[in-house]
Amino acid sequence: MRRFRFSSLILRSTSPRLFAATPPPPPRPRRFSQFHSPRFLLSSVVAADKSYLNPNLWSIPNYRSTNSNTLFFSSNNYLLHKYAHFSSQRNPYERVEIISEENIKPASPTPDNLRTYEVSVLDQLLAHHYMPFVYFFPNNHKKEEDGDDLLLTLKKRRQLLKKSLSETLTRFYPLAGKVKNSREIDCNDDGVYYVEAKINDRLSDFLKQPDNKSIHQFLPVDPNSIESLFSKTYVVMIQVTEFDCGGIAIGLCTSHKIIDGYSHATFLKAWAAATNETSEEIICPSFISPSIFPPNPAMPESTTLALAPTYSKQSKSATRRFVFSSSSIKELKEKAGASTRVMAVTGLIWKCAMAASKTQSTASNTDPKSSVLAMAINLRNKSSPPMPNYLIGNIFWSSVPIRWRPDDDLEMSFIVQRVKSAIAEINNSNFIEKMKGREWSLKVEEHINELKKYYEDENAYYVLVTGMCNGGIYEVDFGWGKPIWVSYGNADTDIPLFSNFVLLMDTRVGNGVEAWVTLSEEDMNVLEKDPEILAFASLNPSPLEIN
Repeated sequence: MRRFRFSSLILRSTSPRLFAATPPPPPRPRRFSQFHSPRFLLSSVVAADKSYLNPNLWSIPNYRSTNSNTLFFSSNNYLLHKYAHFSSQRNPYERVEIISEENIKPASPTPDNLRTYEVSVLDQLLAHHYMPFVYFFPNNHKKEEDGDDLLLTLKKRRQLLKKSLSETLTRFYPLAGKVKNSREIDCNDDGVYYVEAKINDRLSDFLKQPDNKSIHQFLPVDPNSIESLFSKTYVVMIQVTEFDCGGIAIGLCTSHKIIDGYSHATFLKAWAAATNETSEEIICPSFISPSIFPPNPAMPESTTLALAPTYSKQSKSATRRFVFSSSSIKELKEKAGASTRVMAVTGLIWKCAMAASKTQSTASNTDPKSSVLAMAINLRNKSSPPMPNYLIGNIFWSSVPIRWRPDDDLEMSFIVQRVKSAIAEINNSNFIEKMKGREWSLKVEEHINELKKYYEDENAYYVLVTGMCNGGIYEVDFGWGKPIWVSYGNADTDIPLFSNFVLLMDTRVGNGVEAWVTLSEEDMNVLEKDPEILAFASLNPSPLEIN
């Protein structure tokens, strides 16, 4: 397995007397630059401030393990982790070989007056955890067209990717800095953490039936691992992996501290346009969100936007992909009376998830649970005048959660109407105006307190829906064609950020939706067999078959 335990690392950099008496595990095979790269080196600066981390994870019971090491400290005695979950088994999906690791810095230094980026209040409310996505590009190289053999072409691509990334970071300067605390990014030009790798496989063979966990090897760090939570203050981390056939996987971990799904897509499209020598497009990001939604210096570090409860009682989760074609969505919208595909798919998945929860309650002779649905809604096109197209930041808000009681009718049209009403409240431009400017403070605080009331019932069945539909993720073109598949990288992790989570993404062709659904294993066993959802969606199809 490519990711090494922190115990192995820390034992090389701190005094043994600072550790508990628990013996360390046997060392794993040494890989390229194992102890000389940003991936494995801890500095006292990184370890010093736990505000970099996602505090919500510590309240998840299954994040702690009786088989874990106990307490570890850095040389400056900062607590690095406590009762952290580790896996001692080699990842059977790990086949990627790391070739190089470095920091890619901006081509031009950031001016002194821009060295500190104070985030917006919406960013301030988000924890610093990473959103992982992997973009798979087929090999469109034709020797007779460019006169180069494949190896030379791949070498040129590697050089061009790094050069264009460096140029792009000049415009996206906060992304080359470090997360300093909940309110500031230190724009110090340290750069983006960048990994080059290769895999002895053909992209077409891999995509025939990719396992969710196999996606993790294409990311610069394992999603939600101790490594990603404790060793990094990077805003962006990237891994470029080459397949034997010349296909390429580009995996990105972008910090939710200042990057939401649409900001992520903007950055990647800008980098791709700078790499594509035939493209004349120059994407210039806007960093004015702090002036639209001013930060609150008095806000406590622990204040977060409530999108879901911060606790989880389930022992294990499972993720499945449900792919809705354009034709099935059209049929679903007509049946449900929905005006948008997101509304229709959200209503159906929530309905079937609630039915799965009821089935499990019946099987275990427990009382059925009320269900609460929350949706993260993009605000960019909700204001007048509209915000800039390439506005960077967390420009979204949570809908007021919808509560559905066990004895409520599960008729699809009723559910969709409730979803529609919740979205309409955010779509109202007056709502956005109340959140802007210097008068926002009380409104934000009121809304957060209102949201928290919905999460006081520990026995309720919570579902969070978010998405990147219409974000342009399949428009990315580095000069060798658009991606054949864009994959979510956080599926089937041992430590899910939320228990019941739905991510909606575009499909490669048409107007379809690819829904990544994470539930408890028990609920998923019911959901994946539900004839109602399978009447409209394909379960875990090969990306090569999506049309």
